[in-house]
Amino acid sequence: MAEPPRSCDCFVSLPPGSKYDHVIFGKNSDRPRDEVQEVVYYPAASHAPGDTVECTYTSIPQAEHTHAVVLSRPAWLWGAEMGANEHGVCVGNEAVWTREPVSPEDALLGMDLVRLALERADSAWAAVTVITDLLEQHGQGGACREDPEHFSYHNTFLLADRQEAWVLETAGKLWAAQKITEGVKNISNQLTIGTEISAEHPELRSVAQSQGWWSGEGEFSFTAAFTPDNPPARMELAKQRYKGGTALLQEQDGSVTAEVMMNILRDKPSGICMDSEGFRTTGSMVSILPRDASMPCVHFFTATPDPSRSVFKPFIFSEGISPVTLVMSPQYGPDDPVRTQPRFQLKVDRKHELYKAHQAALAGMEENPDAGGSLQETMRFLESQCLEEIEAMLRGEVEGQELGDLFFDCVDTEIKFYQ
Repeated sequence: MAEPPRSCDCFVSLPPGSKYDHVIFGKNSDRPRDEVQEVVYYPAASHAPGDTVECTYTSIPQAEHTHAVVLSRPAWLWGAEMGANEHGVCVGNEAVWTREPVSPEDALLGMDLVRLALERADSAWAAVTVITDLLEQHGQGGACREDPEHFSYHNTFLLADRQEAWVLETAGKLWAAQKITEGVKNISNQLTIGTEISAEHPELRSVAQSQGWWSGEGEFSFTAAFTPDNPPARMELAKQRYKGGTALLQEQDGSVTAEVMMNILRDKPSGICMDSEGFRTTGSMVSILPRDASMPCVHFFTATPDPSRSVFKPFIFSEGISPVTLVMSPQYGPDDPVRTQPRFQLKVDRKHELYKAHQAALAGMEENPDAGGSLQETMRFLESQCLEEIEAMLRGEVEGQELGDLFFDCVDTEIKFYQ
């Protein structure tokens, strides 16, 4: 049997692809199956000149101001697989391999770049600029999983705000970007930007030509020039998944809602919702970004694996938000195996309270399928109630401020149901 595709998937729908006047963003994060993904909130902050920020493996100069962010991330690292900021910017990344070699040296992870973009950018295009500037200054690289066996990759990104989306694909410090203004788009573990390049690294074409990857004549295709001749098996296997995601989006083109996006992320036949021996979907996110700036953006997170057996819970930026400790993992400080050399020699328990309750509930469902099915129906009902409440808010029937604690309330309720 062929190995199932191991990849993440990002999706976006812009009007008229969306049913309402909203941009809808979605992402599944597929990671090593025992990895814990947490959801963390950081408020906006000001920083002194000369301050630095310690990312997963390297420190870089800190920005003068950082925006409030909510992140879904593997609990061992600094960055994030996906997230959003207070300005309605959403970013997710995917692993990719190109003709440019992956640096074995520690640098910025693609996941660090996701968080840095969200902390520093107030629009999708500004986030593209943040990432490309950081690539130029600091490069990308480093171990991408909590394992002594080194595993690294380059990154592609999907970035969205209330008005537009951008696909950013990188090869070392080189990059190409495509602007999306309407309809539906998805990315996976492969290059997708052909000749539709909206912005690019100033040396992109000259490098491609000097390496013999482009003749210098005719239209320039980023995908044709930079896709490796012998791509890794996981990149090849992801093609069917990318095609499956494209088909699911196109089937719903013109009617995409948050609920539709959740259903796409739960789709198992396509491989988008993954649960294999080594990898699975460890976290999922869906965001509603209304074009009407007077309406708040709404970001749904599972904070638990396998969206087909998890609940999406809504988060709304508002005044006085407190971190939700029930979805935050234990901290190990300077003794963390990520920080001690050599790295990753020990395993520590990173399970947060919701993760533990969810895994115990899944074990119970397998032992008693009837009771498990009933619990699953109850949890989906909880999710549908949240969606109805959000829709009422976006119709102007409920004040957004009343929903500021909705994420905590939903997490707390979910744990109580599992118990």
